[in-house]
Amino acid sequence: MTIADIDKLVEQKMHDESNESEPKAQEKTPQPKKEMKAEMSDFDLAHESKFEAEELEFKMLNKLKFYLKGLIQHGGSDLHIKTTATFRGRINGEVVQLSDEILSHADGLLLAKEVLKGRFQELVDNKSVDFTFKLNEKYRFRGNMFFQTEGVSAVFRVIPVEIPTMVDLNLPETIKKLCHLKRGLVLVTGPTGSGKSTTLASIINQVNIDQKKHIITIEDPVEFVYKDQNSLVNQRAIGQDAKDFSTALRAALREDPDVILVGEMRDMETIETAMHAAETGHLVLSTLHTVDAKDTINRIIGMFPGNEQNKIRMSLAATLQGVLSQRLVKTIDGKRAAAIEILLKNARIESLIADSRDSEITEAIQEGKDIYGMQTFDQALLDLCAQQKISREEALINATNQSDLTMKLDEMHSALHGTAPVEDAMIDLKLPEN
Repeated sequence: MTIADIDKLVEQKMHDESNESEPKAQEKTPQPKKEMKAEMSDFDLAHESKFEAEELEFKMLNKLKFYLKGLIQHGGSDLHIKTTATFRGRINGEVVQLSDEILSHADGLLLAKEVLKGRFQELVDNKSVDFTFKLNEKYRFRGNMFFQTEGVSAVFRVIPVEIPTMVDLNLPETIKKLCHLKRGLVLVTGPTGSGKSTTLASIINQVNIDQKKHIITIEDPVEFVYKDQNSLVNQRAIGQDAKDFSTALRAALREDPDVILVGEMRDMETIETAMHAAETGHLVLSTLHTVDAKDTINRIIGMFPGNEQNKIRMSLAATLQGVLSQRLVKTIDGKRAAAIEILLKNARIESLIADSRDSEITEAIQEGKDIYGMQTFDQALLDLCAQQKISREEALINATNQSDLTMKLDEMHSALHGTAPVEDAMIDLKLPEN
């Protein structure tokens, strides 16, 4: 059976189901013929037939590669594909149009078949699917394909094959200390697209280069691929190599690991197992979609029932070694840089978490900058301004406390130039004398 036969079968099946769904009382009432619309339910009908990968001509795959190469050439991070819309890319943080070409419903479905091949049925069953796509020896992509009201959509996130170093990412020197921890929990947090995976990859790679360890990564899907250097690295993909995060994490404890990377802590069981692993002599690194250290602590504890929260709080206070919360900001040269809030464990931080004094954590981070190397978001933004990497305006747009950062920026400007910045200086206009 060819792809064309499949599409005809889909049309016929949809038409039959549409007729069956009309109430009997209205069966005799003529209904105007509705235009076929590519909704999610259209693709359920693909269950009725199969297709062979050999039948595909891969014309859409070649077009996909063309747009992915263009995205890379323009320094983009994500390619957005949507049926009935133009191809777009995220470049310097903004989603911009890449061409005037509009993806048709038929081509969107064909693209899904060509990219997913034998996993197309998984898309049909689950309505979305995660995967990795290799463009060439230098670039891989983390992909997600899903159904929406107009048909198929997809997003491809760039994953460079060459893992960036901490120096490449301009990460604070303090973060390198986390690579040498023997045990504990380290979390990298931030919104989607803030560079969490890249920061984690640079940490794992540093351990791989410097130390003789056994590293296990559990990811969905595997993003950066590590080559064994001084360390032995085993990478497991959810769905392909492991059932789910919590099951794979429990299994990892029996696999003699030194370092465990958990792609994301999505549920109570995974969090609890991760903390247990950290308590029993392993270094566990993971991510959360939280905005700062204080929110991270509240999110973890809040995921548990009220009668368990005190126990979890005590465990978290004992095991949490660091939280790196980051946001990407625009640089003066049109690129992006990470502004990172850094929480590191010390006696004061541990006590604040244990005693439920979360509101004091930001102050403790701020005061721990010089001694411990911690920093708040606003302190990170101030440093980026001092290094002339971001503008004053960009710093204030992203500030947690704009008025406080404005004062700090003015103080820095005065110390360097002896005057207030131009935008804040008073212009004393005088009328000419008669």
